[in-house]
Amino acid sequence: MANTRSAKKMVNKIAARTAVNQARRSRVRSFVRKVEEAIESGDYAAAKAAHHDAERELMRSATKGVAHKKTSSRKVSRLAQRVKALSAKA
Repeated sequence: MANTRSAKKMVNKIAARTAVNQARRSRVRSFVRKVEEAIESGDYAAAKAAHHDAERELMRSATKGVAHKKTSSRKVSRLAQRVKALSAKA
């Protein structure tokens, strides 16, 4: 438990940051799920649009420090491969 005044303030600050980061992480997962659902349905146009939105959110999470830059890049790349494979089928 925090003893000093500054440590008590930091507990509140960390809790607030954690809440913001959890919301951002959840938002990213939602956008990625939309891409995966579009891929599953086989709709290339929807998948491409959803991938564009997911890419923006993933890179934004990297900028904000929620995820590592290379982790976000890897996820974007793998989603792009799957969307591209979908276009080859169509």
